[in-house]
Amino acid sequence: MAKKVEAAHLPGIAKATPKTPVIGVFATSDPRIDQASRTRCQNIAKMAADTISGAVVLPDKTPVPVVYSTVLVDAETQADIVAQQFRKASVDILVCVPDTWAFPQLTAISLLQQFPRQAPINITCGNSGPKPGVVYAHALNGAISQYGRMAALNVGNWPDTGMNPKMTDRTAKSLVDWCYAAVTAVALRGRRVVILGHDSMGMETALAHIIPTRNTFGLEITRLDMKLLADMLNKKAYNEKELAALRGWVNRYVGKRLQLRDQADSERFNQELAMYLITRDLIAGLNAVGGGFMSQLEWGSDPRGIPLPVADVMESFFNSTFDHNGPKAPFPFATEADVQGLLTMLFMTYLSGGNPPLFMDFRKVWEAWEIKELAQKVGLKSLDTKADWYNKGLVDGDNSGSAAFDWAEEPGASVRKIMDGVAMPLADESYFPGGGNSVTFMTPAGIEGIAARLAYGSTSGLFSMVWDEAHTTEMPSELAQAMCSLTTPTWPHTFVVPKYASMTEYKQYPPANHFHMTWNLPVARLQHWMDLTGVLSVAPWAARPKFIEGADRPQPLIHLINGGEDAFKLLRRR
Repeated sequence: MAKKVEAAHLPGIAKATPKTPVIGVFATSDPRIDQASRTRCQNIAKMAADTISGAVVLPDKTPVPVVYSTVLVDAETQADIVAQQFRKASVDILVCVPDTWAFPQLTAISLLQQFPRQAPINITCGNSGPKPGVVYAHALNGAISQYGRMAALNVGNWPDTGMNPKMTDRTAKSLVDWCYAAVTAVALRGRRVVILGHDSMGMETALAHIIPTRNTFGLEITRLDMKLLADMLNKKAYNEKELAALRGWVNRYVGKRLQLRDQADSERFNQELAMYLITRDLIAGLNAVGGGFMSQLEWGSDPRGIPLPVADVMESFFNSTFDHNGPKAPFPFATEADVQGLLTMLFMTYLSGGNPPLFMDFRKVWEAWEIKELAQKVGLKSLDTKADWYNKGLVDGDNSGSAAFDWAEEPGASVRKIMDGVAMPLADESYFPGGGNSVTFMTPAGIEGIAARLAYGSTSGLFSMVWDEAHTTEMPSELAQAMCSLTTPTWPHTFVVPKYASMTEYKQYPPANHFHMTWNLPVARLQHWMDLTGVLSVAPWAARPKFIEGADRPQPLIHLINGGEDAFKLLRRR
């Protein structure tokens, strides 16, 4: 009879801390080779780990932990040892850096099989001839791909000889881009977003597709009724000293650009700021990573109830990299409880290492001829014929809320310089009888990034990302003012020029009325993330080549041997 053993009682925890992904780097080898070559393999594992360490950060700029093992995986026994080392270090993401020949099943596959099927794996090697690691890398990648598991192969460069080789910058960039994608996929599994309100103004393109979101991304969607926020606002469930400090901050940085007619307007604006403090604390208590708020119609527009102030300033504070307390991580937050918009911003914020998201209406697409026609109407005779907008056109992206204040200036600008370009006019009372203040600014030219929008297809059961590289532009002030006046002049405006899409294509293919942009986001990161999550990549622009070296990631082999990227993702969904 087995001896009775008491179960272990775990100590209590005051507050849970979400798990941070850990990247584990290891090297394979062959026991038959000389010791110097084996030592070189160990040095390469350290070199690769040091390359990643500090280069990959979470949105709050916390570096993602990186560990490495100097136990060379020669066979099953060493695979078990390294797997145990990695488990003890809580490794979720695997990077294999081979420099010699080895036997795939005995080595990396024996290690990989001890991790969940969804654990990302990258194989990075130099194009080495002497032993050769690149031959093993191809054998391993082929073996993993044939048994149906996703792997990313990065055949880069480091010197063929020498005990302490260093990978090239291009090899390192490819590895770091993949690590960002892997961290984004892993870090968000088991996390949650919080949505206040129900369906986004009846927009099917913005619905909370709860089960597909859970199954695809591992994300939960916590839904809270807006009555809770209304009650907490009425009860003044916030720190009044902090509210005064926040209002003082706005007074200092916005000053007379905060439009107020009387004390009633001032009190409504204070309510708007209180909404930020209440919602911030609600969300923090739920350890959430993103949020959204359904203003229309019930909150601020339905006269059958008691219309309350707009959420514009609250939403901008969430998405910005600062508030009255100083620097902070951007917290993706969607206007009108647009969940697909929220998810787009959330993923791109993580992929960029914490760059601020921009939420916009896909409002007015201007073809080049339309801009020239408008210029004639406003009396502009001399135009820059080399300008991007003159030759291609642009999208006037604007929305009442959710635009991070950061987009009022170029990346890296000071808070003072950013806020000097921000005004807070009164909200349009015909649409928002609850009052409050909007946010408005003009985004400067020259900001580059990715403009994108997530969509869900019930037929395939898959999410898609419609995306293109893009940059911001500007034009003569008279022309810009005329264009803004044709939409909503009191909202933020960002003039967006897609890199490859023609304006005809851009007008026809948006999957919703909102789209989103994040600056300094490499294309390869987004592509790697779509590989890891099974999201369909939608970039149907006629002018975009199928593969752009130096920008695109190479197609995973598992795509190629299963009929192509879309075919594989559809097959895997079945």
